Amino acid sequence: MDHFFSRDITLLTGPDKAQLLKDELGIHTYEDLLKHYPFRYEDRNNQSTVAALTPTTPGVQLQGYIKSLQKIDKGKKRLVALFEDNTGQLELIWFHNFSWIIKKIKPNVCYRVWGKPVFLPNGQKQLIHPEVVFYVENQEQKNSLVPLYHSTEKLKRNHLDTKGIAYFQKKLLSQLNTVIEETLPDYLLARYQLISLKGALHNIHFPSDPAALKQAQRRLKFEELFYLQLKLFKVRGVRVEKQTGKVFNNVSLLHTFYHNHLPFHLTNGQKEAIREIYRDLSSGKQMNRLLQGDVGSGKTIVAFLAMLVVIASKAQVAIMAPTEILAKQHLERFHIFAQQLNLNIALLTGSTKKKEREHVLYRLKVGLLHIIVGTHALLSDEVVFHELGFFIIDEQHRFGVAQRAGLLTKNQVYAPHILIMTATPIPRTLAMTFYGDLDLSTIYELPAGRQPIKTHHYYENARLKVFQFVREQLLLGRQVYIVYPLIEASAALDYSNLMAGYESVSRAFPNVPIGIIHGKMDSAAKDMEMKRFEKNETHILVTTTVIEVGVNVPNATIMLIESAERFGLSQLHQLRGRVGRGSAQSYCILMTDYRLNKAGKERMETMVKTNNGFEIAELDLKLRGPGDLMGLQQSGVLNLKIADLSKDTATLEVARKLAKHIIQQDPPLQHPANLPICKEYARLLAAAGEWNKIG
Repeated sequence: MDHFFSRDITLLTGPDKAQLLKDELGIHTYEDLLKHYPFRYEDRNNQSTVAALTPTTPGVQLQGYIKSLQKIDKGKKRLVALFEDNTGQLELIWFHNFSWIIKKIKPNVCYRVWGKPVFLPNGQKQLIHPEVVFYVENQEQKNSLVPLYHSTEKLKRNHLDTKGIAYFQKKLLSQLNTVIEETLPDYLLARYQLISLKGALHNIHFPSDPAALKQAQRRLKFEELFYLQLKLFKVRGVRVEKQTGKVFNNVSLLHTFYHNHLPFHLTNGQKEAIREIYRDLSSGKQMNRLLQGDVGSGKTIVAFLAMLVVIASKAQVAIMAPTEILAKQHLERFHIFAQQLNLNIALLTGSTKKKEREHVLYRLKVGLLHIIVGTHALLSDEVVFHELGFFIIDEQHRFGVAQRAGLLTKNQVYAPHILIMTATPIPRTLAMTFYGDLDLSTIYELPAGRQPIKTHHYYENARLKVFQFVREQLLLGRQVYIVYPLIEASAALDYSNLMAGYESVSRAFPNVPIGIIHGKMDSAAKDMEMKRFEKNETHILVTTTVIEVGVNVPNATIMLIESAERFGLSQLHQLRGRVGRGSAQSYCILMTDYRLNKAGKERMETMVKTNNGFEIAELDLKLRGPGDLMGLQQSGVLNLKIADLSKDTATLEVARKLAKHIIQQDPPLQHPANLPICKEYARLLAAAGEWNKIG
């Protein structure tokens, strides 16, 4: 079966169509095609009439006669057929590939047609590019559920529309019967009442009825999530077994700092996170832990306290941030603490000057530096540690898996302990999948004295009222962020959008010092503007989302987000978290256009209703899906073909529990009953690429 699944699609389709499928849909092998599942099914047992159609009618089946056929060459070339049943008439329209339709269709013959109705302003009804089949009386339809496949315009022009893809699926499934091997053991099929893989593949593409389709979906979703979880437990098992970590259990520095210098009381969540990290550091096994907490929950001080355990044991600590602004902010925070304990700390980024860089690298190599803070520049080959014991990654989702793999090479004697911090609350289903090989610590509560941020949504007609409120806050000595969205298609548009906003703000607040940060500025200019805002030399900062992560100005109390409908929920929540850093009441103001779609309205309502980042993350997962939420589809890390993490939570829970039990009972998967799992896991691992080894 392995050999069959890995065959090049060319053997099935011929070279021209194969190249199109590879280029347009990434379908290279038989397995890729089989896993190009339908996105929807049309129930063709339900027949409608022309008179019954409405603008909201989805795909529809009609039965009637084609009365005339006309090729129109004026304007956009098209073929127009007049279709009629006993309740009325509509037009069938084709814009390309209609030469074969002219040969196929004959007037005054009964046909069945399928398509989505379109209503013109004059009331005329049309079906665009309908499917047309000659009707034979009393002939039963074999499949009432017809699969619809994702395609592209280029594929459709080359006869690889839904019908064309379905043709090759049928051709492939006819060959599958003799080579298919079951990928789940009999005892699992019986326990969870799952149908066979052969039955599932046939019924997912060409279901005999809705019940068969449901069973096929259930089987394939379970299998996909089971093997994903199995891989995560296997990777974790290999890491724990092979990657021993150095024991760090010296708490003398931590006690000194905690009792003499800690500037505030820790929350219970922070204390528990420190206990969990300490257990890992002192266990003798390499730590791989994810520390997640909502914006402002105090992850940074937890990380610093954990550092002290490692430094007291004579090893070094590195902390890596996604941007220079955030790296410098970490340096400033830690520098105050480091001075109190006579610890040496330095910064290393892409813009560190050559002489300073050489000095930092030398001190790092000979062990004079206890803490190094930087960006991905820390991963370069020239960065050599005397003894790296602990690597902290802030805002982990900004770094690729391959980059993280580079961390393990920074200590040749033992694997450094790794702590990953994120201020993006992660829905539980995503944490169980993308971070399933990591241990998880979560800080839920905010430090005492923080007031909840008040969030308001306004349309454009309330701008004068909003600007008046901003003036009142400025008179109280507060500062304001005004954020404009990134229009990803064009950097030039981003810039002009921001500059137009800057001019508008300057006119509205003529006597207020205003700063600006945008993507075209170099790091030094950005830093200078940020410093001016931090020192209260500028009172309004007009910016793009560069300030989304980590920026900390306690005196800033208003976050005004322009065109808020263009942002995702998690991003809006991150931006809101830039205010509310001090004891004063803070506000987040969402400005939008009137033309909000349903999802946009739901996002604004959610932001106004709750400050809970975990609630927001769960809703964002439902609205946008895991790929958009974390960029996982693009990275290839979470390339699910049929399961949906926002809907299949129950299946994921069962699959995870089962995978964990099997790995605990039979880690090498050598038991005869688990032979199908062993074979399929090995096949999937070989096909998935090197990132599996990293974890």
